[in-house]
Amino acid sequence: MEKNNIYILAIESSCDDTSAAVLHNNKMLSNVVATQKIHEEFGGVVPELASRAHQQNIVPVVHQALAKAKIDKKDLSAIAFTRGPGLMGSLLVGTSFAKSLALGLHIPLIEVNHMQAHILAHFIDNTTNSMPVFPFLAMTISGGHTQIVLVKNYFDMEILGQTIDDAVGEAFDKSAKILGLPYPGGPLIDKYAQLGNPKAFLFPKPKVGDLNFSFSGLKTSILYFIQRETLKNPNFISENLNDICASIQYTIIKILLDKLKKAVAQTGVKQIAIGGGVSANSGIRNVLKEAEKKHGWKTYIPPFEFCTDNAAMIGIVGYLKYKEGIFSEQDVTAKARYVINE
Repeated sequence: MEKNNIYILAIESSCDDTSAAVLHNNKMLSNVVATQKIHEEFGGVVPELASRAHQQNIVPVVHQALAKAKIDKKDLSAIAFTRGPGLMGSLLVGTSFAKSLALGLHIPLIEVNHMQAHILAHFIDNTTNSMPVFPFLAMTISGGHTQIVLVKNYFDMEILGQTIDDAVGEAFDKSAKILGLPYPGGPLIDKYAQLGNPKAFLFPKPKVGDLNFSFSGLKTSILYFIQRETLKNPNFISENLNDICASIQYTIIKILLDKLKKAVAQTGVKQIAIGGGVSANSGIRNVLKEAEKKHGWKTYIPPFEFCTDNAAMIGIVGYLKYKEGIFSEQDVTAKARYVINE
């Protein structure tokens, strides 16, 4: 296969979305995502149910991705898949399928780190966004991760700071649960926050060293605040929902921005790229655009479809690794904990 005519089939199954994508070089031809609705009634992802749903979804999702891309599986150059991090049962489904298909088609297998993929999603060729220039700072913010990463090139990344307890996405979702909002509640907090006063209620910012994050204390303070106020007024949440959501979102974004400012000061790098599901949050996007003018940063915000878990971001890493001849053996196994620079 010529190095300028590469077709990658990518598979993503790290949590509760089953996704398959086809890339021709660095251009996306298809990106199919099957979202699992079953978790909504439980208020969070149930790992066993997630892995079963992946087993049901993976064949039709891959079939649809190939059909939308208008290519046959015999045209594929390699199979890329999420090795980790993520839920072990979910990862096993995607890993096993990718290994089997690569073996059957006699083509290379390429393992991908999910968090590295969130960062490199910026390099998918699309008409709406420009691509970061190395070195840049990446802030990966999702339901399971919060990290600031110094990206020196495609495969040389250094974690400068990360959460010591809960991730930012979990802080959004758990806060929403405290307010009685359905799962996933993060997008609902964003929706109501746009109608509220961000300084209506003050929440404490956690004191944690250097570039690391902590959100467990913030969640606790929100819980105690809501319990205290609803004792005084049982209708407190419904009467103040917009202001509560705006205040929660303001506090979380302030925590993220303060750490980013510190990272820029320490590294001298003023190119900022965000990735992960929480990068779809409108408040974060707006604050980063303002920071561009205020601090002289150059900010890169991915299109919405590349923020949440999707296979196109796995595919771009697959393409970049294929060009370098970085392939995996058939004895590769899923890895629930998988560090970005491992």
